[in-house]
Amino acid sequence: MAQTLWNIDTTHTGIHFSVRHMVVAKVRGSFQKFSGTLTLDEQDPTASSVSVSIEAASIHSGVEQRDNHLRSPDFFDVEKFPAITFQSTKVEKASGDGLRVTGNLTIRGITREVVLEAEQLGVAKDPWGNTKAAFEAKTSINRSDFGLTWNQALEAGGVLVGEKIEIALEVQAAKAQATDKAA
Repeated sequence: MAQTLWNIDTTHTGIHFSVRHMVVAKVRGSFQKFSGTLTLDEQDPTASSVSVSIEAASIHSGVEQRDNHLRSPDFFDVEKFPAITFQSTKVEKASGDGLRVTGNLTIRGITREVVLEAEQLGVAKDPWGNTKAAFEAKTSINRSDFGLTWNQALEAGGVLVGEKIEIALEVQAAKAQATDKAA
C-alpha cells in the first residue's frame, strides 16, 4: 500500500457554488477559508480518502448584504454552526480518469451522503521542488436537505432561492513533507 498525505493548497484551490435566483438567474459564490487533506494511493485510487473543513462565515457572493444574510440563522447560522465538513467514505473508479468520491457532508449540523464526480488532472513539480496534484470535482445538493429552508414567494410565481445548489471544486494539493503530520 503506497498511501501518501497531501495538504490542500488553499491559495490554489476554489470551492464554488451556484443557485437559481428568482427562477431565471443564478447567483454564484465561493468559500474563502478552508483546510483539508487527501490521502492518495497511486496504485489503488479506491483506497484514497479526503477530509475538508470550510469556515461557513467565509462565504462570499460579491454582495455584502447577501453574504450577511447567508451567514444569519435564515441560512448557515454561522454562530451556531461555524464549520461545513466533508469526509469521504468511499472512492470508486468511474469512466476514463474519473472517480466517484462518496462521503458525508455536514451543513448546519445535518449530515447527508453526497457523491462527487471527480477527476485527477495531473501531478507536477512546482519551481520550488514541491510536488503538486490537481483535481476537479462537482456535485449538486438540495439545500433543504441540510436545513437551508428560508425562501420567499415571488409575485409572478416561483420562489426567490432555488432548491438545487451546484458545487464545483478546483483543488490543488501539495505532497506533505516527511516532517508534516496528518491533521
